[in-house]
Amino acid sequence: MIFKSDFFSSNIEPACEYCVHGELSRDKKTVLCIKKGVVAPYYSCSKYKYEITKRTPKPQVKMRNYDDEDFSL
Repeated sequence: MIFKSDFFSSNIEPACEYCVHGELSRDKKTVLCIKKGVVAPYYSCSKYKYEITKRTPKPQVKMRNYDDEDFSL
């Protein structure tokens, strides 16, 4: 489950993909940055500023359904 604090967490790695100054290109392999030009999505510079609306949460992993048989010896 994604909580509100996950988006504002300080554990988020800086990446131009989430920066205010960057725009993801059509091929989604590069970022077009106003400050640095064309850069990799996981690059970050000193002008990095986090933009929450650009980040999409990772999909949740589906849990497997267990039976009683799985827990017996």
